[in-house]
Amino acid sequence: MKCDRAIQTLAIRLSVLLPVAVPAFAAGRSANGGVQASQEDVQQMQAFPSFPPPPTVEVTPMSEAPSQPMRLYKHGASASSSQADLDGALQASGALGRSVPWNIIVMLTALTLIPSILICMTPFARLLIVFHFLRQALGLQSTPSNQTLIGLSLIMTFFLMQPVATQIYQDAVVPMQAGQITGIEALSRAEVPMHKFMGHYVREKDVALFVELAKEPRPASVDEVSMRVLLPSYILSELKAGFQIGTVLFLPFLVVDMVVASITTSVGMLQLPPVVISTPLKLLLFLMVDGWHLLIGSLMRSFS
Repeated sequence: MKCDRAIQTLAIRLSVLLPVAVPAFAAGRSANGGVQASQEDVQQMQAFPSFPPPPTVEVTPMSEAPSQPMRLYKHGASASSSQADLDGALQASGALGRSVPWNIIVMLTALTLIPSILICMTPFARLLIVFHFLRQALGLQSTPSNQTLIGLSLIMTFFLMQPVATQIYQDAVVPMQAGQITGIEALSRAEVPMHKFMGHYVREKDVALFVELAKEPRPASVDEVSMRVLLPSYILSELKAGFQIGTVLFLPFLVVDMVVASITTSVGMLQLPPVVISTPLKLLLFLMVDGWHLLIGSLMRSFS
């Protein structure tokens, strides 16, 4: 490709220079030696191939040039590419912007909402609040760690919600996978076990509050409460239950702190903080009564 262009350029230059250079050369020979061009020179000049004249390029001023859209060509592409080829290239580059199925969008949205659903619709909030109260009552700052308490709360939540999850899978997921129902119908069927579970632990006082705020008619029973009212009522009830259990759990360890503080003050041990003495005593008391067994058993029975 490059060789052909070089030969064409050389031919154009020779066709421009030869009509001027040959007469000048002949005139120079006649002026120097007075020798006329021989017949052989004339024949050689006539036998030299003639090249077409160079193409003329007309320069149009910018003010007079018609407005045309600018075209961009890739490296090695011909300038004579048709508009159809360019349109096809644009369509190929825009293939990534095609529409995404709605089921993928719904699935990704549900994955982002799983943490909130886990906190608001399961016993996770109550369990985590009780475990944090226990750590504060023992006087421990970071033992057990937050990851340990969250993991323990997740395991206990899975243990409590496993029957509900099994019922949701059988009533909603299996028919939807078989193509018997749509996604909306599966969501409606999955709502029934969750509604029953949350309605069992919600307080009537909280339900009445949100029914009044939502300006809905007073339901005859908890089963008739809408999910719009039941969700905030359930999380409010779980927060209250968690704080109640944590307060009751805090009182025995508070008594130990008060006894240790009074003893150390009476004997004049002001240089040693009472917390340094009371923390080992509280840990010893908690281990002697097998506190984890009693606490987890009481929490699990509260959901029965």
